[in-house]
Amino acid sequence: EDLSCKTGFPEDVHSAVVSRSVHGGQPLLNVRFRSCDGNKKIHFGSSEPGDFRVGEDGVVYAERSFQLSAEPTEFVVSAQDKETQQEWQMRVKLTPEPAFTGASEKDQRKIEEIIFPWQQYKHSSPLKRQKRDWVIPPINLPENSKGPFPQELVRIRSDRDKSLSLRYSVTGPGADQPPTGIFIINPISGQLSVTKPLDREQIASFHLRAHAVDVNGNQVENPIDIVINVIDMNDNRPEFLHQVWNGTVPEGSKPGTYVMTVTAIDADDPNAQNGMLRYRILSQAPSSPSPNMFTINNETGDIITVAAGLDREKVQQYTLIIQATDMEGNPTYGLSNTATAVIAVTDVNDNPPEFTAMTFYGEVPENRVDVIVANLTVTDKDQPHTPAWNALYRMTGGDPTGRFTILTDPNSNDGLVTVVKPIDFETNRMFVLTVAAENQVPLAKGIQHPPQSTATVSITVIDVNESPYFVPNPKLVRQEEGLMAGSMLTTFTAQDPDRYMQQTSLRYSKLSDPANWLKIDPVNGQITTTAVLDRESIYVQNNMYNATFLASDNGIPPMSGTGTLQIYLLDINDNAPQVHPKEATTCETLQPNAINITAVDPDIDPNAGPFAFELPDTPASIKRNWTIVRISGDHAQLSLRIRFLEAGIYDVPIVITDSGNPHASSTSLLKVKVCQCDLNGDCTDVDRIVGAGLGTGAIIAILLCIIILLILVLMFVVWMKRRDKERQAKQLLIDPEDDVRDNILKYDEEGGGEEDQDYDLSQLQQPDTLEPDAIKPVGIRRLDERPIHAEPQYPVRSAAPHPGDIGDFINEGLKAADNDPTAPPYDSLLVFDYEGSGSTAGSLSSLNSSSSGGEQDYDYLNDWGPRFKKLADMYGGGDD
Repeated sequence: EDLSCKTGFPEDVHSAVVSRSVHGGQPLLNVRFRSCDGNKKIHFGSSEPGDFRVGEDGVVYAERSFQLSAEPTEFVVSAQDKETQQEWQMRVKLTPEPAFTGASEKDQRKIEEIIFPWQQYKHSSPLKRQKRDWVIPPINLPENSKGPFPQELVRIRSDRDKSLSLRYSVTGPGADQPPTGIFIINPISGQLSVTKPLDREQIASFHLRAHAVDVNGNQVENPIDIVINVIDMNDNRPEFLHQVWNGTVPEGSKPGTYVMTVTAIDADDPNAQNGMLRYRILSQAPSSPSPNMFTINNETGDIITVAAGLDREKVQQYTLIIQATDMEGNPTYGLSNTATAVIAVTDVNDNPPEFTAMTFYGEVPENRVDVIVANLTVTDKDQPHTPAWNALYRMTGGDPTGRFTILTDPNSNDGLVTVVKPIDFETNRMFVLTVAAENQVPLAKGIQHPPQSTATVSITVIDVNESPYFVPNPKLVRQEEGLMAGSMLTTFTAQDPDRYMQQTSLRYSKLSDPANWLKIDPVNGQITTTAVLDRESIYVQNNMYNATFLASDNGIPPMSGTGTLQIYLLDINDNAPQVHPKEATTCETLQPNAINITAVDPDIDPNAGPFAFELPDTPASIKRNWTIVRISGDHAQLSLRIRFLEAGIYDVPIVITDSGNPHASSTSLLKVKVCQCDLNGDCTDVDRIVGAGLGTGAIIAILLCIIILLILVLMFVVWMKRRDKERQAKQLLIDPEDDVRDNILKYDEEGGGEEDQDYDLSQLQQPDTLEPDAIKPVGIRRLDERPIHAEPQYPVRSAAPHPGDIGDFINEGLKAADNDPTAPPYDSLLVFDYEGSGSTAGSLSSLNSSSSGGEQDYDYLNDWGPRFKKLADMYGGGDD
C-alpha cells in the first residue's frame, strides 16, 4: 500500500442503499474526497444534474421526487479544482432497499457486497479491486418508538480489531450534523444506538458514514455508508385544505353534473395505507326534494349531482358535511376529519318578465327631448339583479321614425319610455307603441314568453307655443358700399309654426347691429339704412357685415326667434392710396441713397394697384433734389438726384394714383432724414438729428417725475416739523421743580455734597445694571436684600431716551416690581444683622410707623434749599 498522500476520491465506485421512494431535497449519501492541500477549492458536480445534486460538503441530494427502479441507478460524481482545473471522477451506484418483511437479521445481511477499489487518477494504471472490509445492512426503524432510549440498533466492527485497538465514530445528518445527537456510537464496542423517537414526517431516512481509526487517529478502514429508514406509522389525521368549501350548481341541472372538488392531505406516507384517503358525505341540509341530491368520488373528492329537481326558487343553498378517512377509509383503524361544503344553486332564466298592466299611458309636450313619458313595470321571479332578472324592452311597433327609446332602471327594473327626437304637434298628436319585455339572457330550454310579456303604450302630444323662425336664415344680401342713410335695403320676415293657436301677427326688432347702420319695421320687417355702408369699416370682415333681428309673437308664454342678415358689401373706389412708411433715412451723398416705399390702399381690386408714383411740380426743389422710380405695382424707390444734400429732415411730397375707375389719387408726405454715413452706408449722426428736439410725450413724462419728487420732499419736511413740535410740547408739560433728573442722587460713593451735581442718569435708564465694584460677596449680604437668581423681565430704556418719558419708565418699573414674585416685601418689618450691644444707632422701626410721624420736627427742611422744598411742604409746616 502506498502511504503517500494522493488527492482524489478514495474509491472509483461508491455503492449505497437508499429507500425506493426518493423525495426532492432528500440527502442520499456523502461522498468522501481527500485533499492533500487543505487550501484547494473543490467544486462537485453530477452527471445527472436533473436528478442528483452534490453540495460543497460532498452530500448528494435528490433534485426531484421519484421512485427507484429494481435495477441499480448509476451516475458519476466529479470533483474539479477551481484553480488548476484538475478533475477527478467517481461512479456512484444506488441500490433500492429491499421491502421490509420481518426476516431474520441473517437474511437481512444477505445484500450485495460493497466493493472499495483503490483510487483512480488520470494517466494511472488500470483499476485495482480490494475485498471489502465490513458490511452494514440498511436499518429499518419505526417512527414514534416508545424506547427505552438509547435504543441499540446495530454493532459495527472491523476485521482488524483483533490486531489493533480501534475507535469507531459516525458522521452525517443526525449524528454530528443537524439535527445532531439522534444517533450515537460506542467508540470501543461500535454499538450504534438511537437516542429519541423519530418522526418520518420530518426526516424519512438518515444517511450516516461509519469510520474506524486506531488509537493514534489513523484510518484503518475506508468509511462506509449506513442507511436508516424510518418506517411510517399512522400518526396523522387527514387535514382538509379549507374548512369550508364553496361551490355552485345551476338550477335544473341533470344528474351527473359536476359541482366542485374538495381536497384533504395526510402527512403520512402517501404510498402506504396510512396516507391513502377516502371521502364520503355524512349529511345534507336541507333534505328536499331528496336527501341524496349529491354524491362524492371517494378517491378524488369530486362532488356531482345524482338527482334532478334543483330549483333556486325553492332551495337556494345546500350544506354538505364531508368526511375524509385514511387507511383507505377503514372505519376501524383509519383516522378521519370533516369539512363543510356549501353549494349555492345559481339562477337560470326559467321565469320570463311579465307586465303588470296591458296598457300604459303618458303625455309629452311637443319639441321636448330627453323626457320620460311613461314607466313600464314588470315582475320576474328569477334572482334579482342577475342577467335572468334584468329586463330589456323592445318596441315592436308604433314608432317608425325612432322618436322614442326605452331605458331600463337598474334598481327597479322598470322601463322608462323616453323621447329622443322632437315631436311636432301639428304633425302627430298621438302615438300608440307596442312594447315587448325580455331578459338579458335567453329563456331556458322549453320556456316560452307568455302574452303578459307584451304591452301597449299610448302617448298624447301636448300643443305648446313655438318660436317663430325666419326664412331663409341666414339671409344674404349683396350691396355696394356707400349706400346712403334712409335707403331701403331688403325685407326680412319670419313665420309662426303654430297653426292651431289664435295669435296676432309677429313683431320685429333689432337684436345686434355692431355699426348701427340698420333699422327694421316692427310690422312688415322692412330693413332700411341709418348710416352710409362702408366696406372698409372695422365691423366688416371679409366684405361681410352681419346683423341679427328678433321676431316675437303674443302667445302664452310669448316666444321669439332670431334671424341673421348677411350683407356682402361690394367695393367702390372711395379711398385714395397712401405712402408707407411715413419716415425714412438716407445718406447725404448720391450713393447709396435709395429709399423703398409702398403704396397702401384700403380698397381692393380693381380699385387698388397697380399704383402710379410721381413727384409734384411745386416746390421746384423737390424734383431738383429727388427722383422716384416705380419698381413694381405697389412699390417705388425714392433717391437723390444731386450728388450731395446737406444733412437734415426733409418733407418730400409724393403723388400716388390707383387703378380704379375713376382713379383716386393723393399726395402723401414722406419725412426723410438725411444724415452722414460711414463706408457701410449707416448713419453716423442719427442721434444728433433725432436729438435736436424732444417729443411732447417725453417732456410730459419728465415734468411728472419732477412734480412727484417735489411732493415727496415737501411731505418729508412737514413730517419732520410736526415731530419736533410734538416733542417740544411734551417736554414743556413737565414742571421744572418736578424734574426728577436733578432730585435723585447716586449713593454708595463719596462726593462734594450738593455741589457735586454730575449725576449718572444711566442708572435710571437701566436699573438692573450694576457696577462691578457695587456687587457684594454672597456671604455678607443683608437679609433684606434680594436673593441672587434669575431676574424678571423689567422694562429697559434706550441709551438716549427723551426726557419726557422718564415718568412712564418709572411707572412701568413699579408695575413690574409689584408683579415680581421674587421681590422681598420692603414695606414690611425687616430683619437686620445684629451689630452688637451698646450700639449708638437708634431703632429704625420708627421709619415703618405711621403713628410716630407727628413727633418729628421737619421744619429744618426749609433750611436745606429749594431742592428740598417739596419735602418741607409735605412733612413740615404743621397741619398745612
